[in-house]
Amino acid sequence: QREFTQKKTFTSWINSILAKHTPPYVVSDLYTDIQQGHLLLDLLEVLSGQHLPREKGFNTFQCRSNIENALTFLKSRSLKLINIHVADIIEGKPSIVLGLIWTIIFHFHIEELARTLACTYNQPSPDCSSAVDSSPKASRPAKKSAKIKERWKMSATKALLLWAKEQCSLHGSVSVTDFKSSWRSGLAFLAIIQTLRPGLVDLEKAKARSNKENLKEAFRIAELELNIPRLLEPEDVDIVNPDEKSIMTYVAQFLQYSKNLPESEEDMQEKVREAMGWMAAQEKKLAKLLVETENETYYQKYKEMMSFMETFNQEKIPFLPVLSSKRGEAELSGDQQQMREEWDKVISQINKWKAKLDQMLPSPLAGIEAWLQEVEHLQAEDLPDLQDPFKAMSVFRKIIVIFKGLMDCFDSHLDTLQSFKNEDEKNMPLVLPEKLEEMKRRL
Repeated sequence: QREFTQKKTFTSWINSILAKHTPPYVVSDLYTDIQQGHLLLDLLEVLSGQHLPREKGFNTFQCRSNIENALTFLKSRSLKLINIHVADIIEGKPSIVLGLIWTIIFHFHIEELARTLACTYNQPSPDCSSAVDSSPKASRPAKKSAKIKERWKMSATKALLLWAKEQCSLHGSVSVTDFKSSWRSGLAFLAIIQTLRPGLVDLEKAKARSNKENLKEAFRIAELELNIPRLLEPEDVDIVNPDEKSIMTYVAQFLQYSKNLPESEEDMQEKVREAMGWMAAQEKKLAKLLVETENETYYQKYKEMMSFMETFNQEKIPFLPVLSSKRGEAELSGDQQQMREEWDKVISQINKWKAKLDQMLPSPLAGIEAWLQEVEHLQAEDLPDLQDPFKAMSVFRKIIVIFKGLMDCFDSHLDTLQSFKNEDEKNMPLVLPEKLEEMKRRL
């Protein structure tokens, strides 16, 4: 029963995500469709906003390669994929497939949403700390970092539960203590809907109805009025021990809806002030780090940059909604315009720091890095929108000539990078292994 419910819920969730893919994709049988790897890559591209490498065909080698690319990407996000192997996914093993999809849901859907609640509920989120240690020696040991991430996994669940409790507490006797039996009566779903959209639900009438009637009504209203995909059916929840993961996946959609509700100008201004304070702290931290690492080796400088960027990328998550506001310049208040300018300034400083470090790479890596950047810039450039096909072809040919010229160096750069001896005369590493791996990936 649990496996059946998870398969149905996870398939519906995936379809709601892949509806945003171009072209849209619909999963009919999760265990079969996942075997080619294209489904996984499509899903991860929509969730991450990144373009992932893939093989276009469907033979065994190409399917295996696509699944490997998907798992490699997940590992690069520091996700633990315990006992999840390519062969098991190709075979469509139910427990492995469901475990993988749950890992994706939890990381990209539940954790990402719960991060924004962590400060509110004082959870030990890796993004939320009362003070940021600006010391360059503050990078955590790997084991400690892993423990914090494990604690945060529990905290993300707790933060989502506390949010649900808070929504339901506004309606008297509706109690939520878990993601299982607390939802069986349907009243918790209805109470959340009533909090988010007052007037859609009559909770007094609901208390006199059966569990199935309430669940059916809640799922119907959520789908029609809140545009929340129907991931569950009444019979999935109105049982002695409903599936916790399926209910969490569905409840997280209500949190997503609440995040998309329009904010008051006062709330927006408060978030702008918080973002400005955080950015000012980042500027000071960056300036201090540049001074303190001035006389350090390249290896140590790059290590400190990696540590800074890891913390920076985690801490910025709660501010992304206000930083990525879709308002045009004319609609922005003075504070919001100043915030955007400050954000551009911080990003510019970080990019300058990265560029300076790239130039400081020991020979021959500096030359390979410059070549890589030139090729990547050429690949990223859009072709001019020329109406005249002959002019367009001429421009295209020039680009091909430049590209071919650059690619003449490919083999020698690859050989150099693979044979590079990463140690100095004292047998100390010259470059962080992560930097070498990054360059190899880009090649």
